[in-house]
Amino acid sequence: MSKKSSKEAAPSGSGKSSKSVRSALRLGVEVDYDRELARLQIELVKLQEWIRQKGLRVVVLFEGRDAAGKGGAIKRITEALNPRACRIAALAAPTEREQTQWYFQRYVAHLPAAGEMVLFDRSWYNRAGVEHVMGFCTDAQYHEFLQSCPEFERMLLRSGVILVKYWFSVSDEEQERRFQERMRTPTKRWKLSPMDLESRRRWADYSRAKDEMFAVTDTRHSPWFVVNSDDKKSARLNVIRHLLSLIPYGDLTPEPLELPALQKSHYVRPPLAEQTFIPEAYLPKLKQAKHKGHSD
Repeated sequence: MSKKSSKEAAPSGSGKSSKSVRSALRLGVEVDYDRELARLQIELVKLQEWIRQKGLRVVVLFEGRDAAGKGGAIKRITEALNPRACRIAALAAPTEREQTQWYFQRYVAHLPAAGEMVLFDRSWYNRAGVEHVMGFCTDAQYHEFLQSCPEFERMLLRSGVILVKYWFSVSDEEQERRFQERMRTPTKRWKLSPMDLESRRRWADYSRAKDEMFAVTDTRHSPWFVVNSDDKKSARLNVIRHLLSLIPYGDLTPEPLELPALQKSHYVRPPLAEQTFIPEAYLPKLKQAKHKGHSD
């Protein structure tokens, strides 16, 4: 198996570059976050159309600690895309039946067909992380995963799948701040589970598990791309820009369509009284009357 120390050459976009660091733009100073996000999302639409028309199959894995910002990045990538062509796979805990299957089997069922991109919000790397640290798998299953995973990913690549793996890296101080925010905010409290809280107590165990996983699965043919996610907004932009750089694409955006006139002839609408409307607890905002220069 390829170790990190035996890589022949760093893939495009990996590692630190003095040129990229010098040309980095400061949010709120040289670049506006909302405008840059909107610009990059337009590029994602172009990429989606390229994937669809060229019949590509793209898999993007999002891994990292709890509250590292994976979900926010996935949301910004997908919110402007067609959900039929760009899907999110966020699998729940395996059922009793799935626990008896080949480990990768339930993930294979969510792989893309031609013209699709699938974003995995956590993936088969659960076995090297939470399952290993929390004791949900045996040592034999864990070591079997480390041996099988690189070959499984080589199989995907040989079949023509484009595989991209992101690891979101967050400091323990920033994770603590985000956990505290989730505990204070009712609309975010669902994001916290007893497992998330237990991960705080096992910080060092998760760190060792991540290092062991990288040593085996950060290979030349399928590298991990690490995302500094202490700042969510810059992390989102960096991930989107990097993803766009990995798949050469052209602008295949369809030409604007001409909207035809509505054809209403020979149609009589049934009485509104025959339909059941929901109660209107809120009414539209009053429109201001246009001034015509004088009033009566």
